[in-house]
Amino acid sequence: MLPFLFDDCVFRLPENDCGMLFDLNRYSFNSFLNESSYLVKLALPMMLASIAAVGVGVVDTVMAGGAGKENLTVVALGSALFNTVFITLIGVMTALNPVIAQMHGAGETTKVGEIGRQGLWFGLFIGVFGLILMLGLIAPLKNYLTFSAHLENMLGDFVFYTALAMPAAMLHRALHAYAASLNRPNPIMWVSWGGLVLSIPVNYVLIYGKLGLPEMGGAGCGLTTLIVFIFNAIALAFYIWREPYFDKFALFTQWCLPNKTTQKQFWQIGWPIGGSYFLEASLFTSIVWLLAPLGEENVSAQQVVMSITSVIYMIPQSIGTAATVRIGFSIGKRQFARARYVSGVGLTLGLSLAMCTMLFLSLARFPLVQLYTDDQLIIALASSIILFAAVFQLVDFTQCIASYALRGYKVTRMPMLIHAIAFWLCGLIPGYLLS
Repeated sequence: MLPFLFDDCVFRLPENDCGMLFDLNRYSFNSFLNESSYLVKLALPMMLASIAAVGVGVVDTVMAGGAGKENLTVVALGSALFNTVFITLIGVMTALNPVIAQMHGAGETTKVGEIGRQGLWFGLFIGVFGLILMLGLIAPLKNYLTFSAHLENMLGDFVFYTALAMPAAMLHRALHAYAASLNRPNPIMWVSWGGLVLSIPVNYVLIYGKLGLPEMGGAGCGLTTLIVFIFNAIALAFYIWREPYFDKFALFTQWCLPNKTTQKQFWQIGWPIGGSYFLEASLFTSIVWLLAPLGEENVSAQQVVMSITSVIYMIPQSIGTAATVRIGFSIGKRQFARARYVSGVGLTLGLSLAMCTMLFLSLARFPLVQLYTDDQLIIALASSIILFAAVFQLVDFTQCIASYALRGYKVTRMPMLIHAIAFWLCGLIPGYLLS
């Protein structure tokens, strides 16, 4: 467990005294460095785990691109749909983090295990919903396209396999929230990297038809996604079951049926987060489908940029998740001023990292794109789009971490409203008109 950073007495401020700059001006620079180091220690394993999870999509994109433009288009369109649903449901599952963290901070050990079991039920329900939703979208999306029958059938197979992955993916997210909220992010990291390593040979075999299997092309990436998520869920469950640290919470030593009140609490906290995730994810993923009539080059270029920026986005997301856990834990211990200070440290740390990523994307845009394709038109298009992605890093890091900080307080509806205005009214609609 990460040690406490401050004694209770340090944060004994009047609750009506909001301070300035999230109380950053009240404490020494050493205090800031200490809190930053604890956020990084908690965030780094989760960031590496998230990068590994996103890395599966990067592997899909790179390997499908190597098999031809048609396969890359299938992965681009299929991933756009899958990621929209997947990211939205991850947002709903994020409701588990503040609930578990606050109970852990309050010392309610037995309730932590019960909430973890209810979280698994919640993950199963959300996963089945995602499966049904994606299966129902296959026919309408194929009818929307005007590509060849072969490409449309390959896309349908990709979506089918990724739909089957949803229950395992959401069970994994329930276990992810459980381990992270109890300050044990390292197993999440190792399991996610195991899944990434597994995806490389499996993708190769399925895409190109090795070991006597039929050549599946881009659809093979969908089947790989299913296999990787099943592996992730089983491996993380096995670790939690065998790790002595989790024994006192008794997650797997007892059995319970779904509790209607608890499931409702998860949903009430989670649906606005899922709405926020959907608004943000759909801004990017729907663009791929809107660009489809403009040709395969535009779709492929957008997919390359999304693949790169999705990896970068794991930085603020991980800092934000760490802040959620730290804030929730502080609130559970009724250290409200400390929670406010953690929010300020997280935002400041995010701005510093955003400036680094902005510079990196600007300078390395051509080498990054060339990792995915040697098509000169796609390289030119993608490289120009990355410049826009570099510019929005400062504001994107800030809004992401601020949203996660608010989730530590279980404040979820106002961020969703802000995201609706920002991502759709100011983002998607003007972007569509300009394209």
